[in-house]
Amino acid sequence: MTIIDPQNALTDLSGWTAGDDFITKVFQFKDFASAFGFMSEIAIIAQAMNHHPAWYNVYNRVDVTLTTHDAGGVTDKDIKLAQRMEAAFSP
Repeated sequence: MTIIDPQNALTDLSGWTAGDDFITKVFQFKDFASAFGFMSEIAIIAQAMNHHPAWYNVYNRVDVTLTTHDAGGVTDKDIKLAQRMEAAFSP
């Protein structure tokens, strides 16, 4: 796995921000059920990818942080999971 520059990786991901070794985004939904449904859908995808997000949910908000711990930074796995989250997101 190759570490990629998080700043360059975000060109096609709207609303994501980058840190030194992670990317992050806050998703806002209309209510708790919508936020939890999103998390359930992404949990199945993440499990299939064997790549699990760090996330936090309160009511209609899901805060997501992605990094590949084994590689020590952002990799294609993070970008692919972020893209899947974007495809699943419906505010």
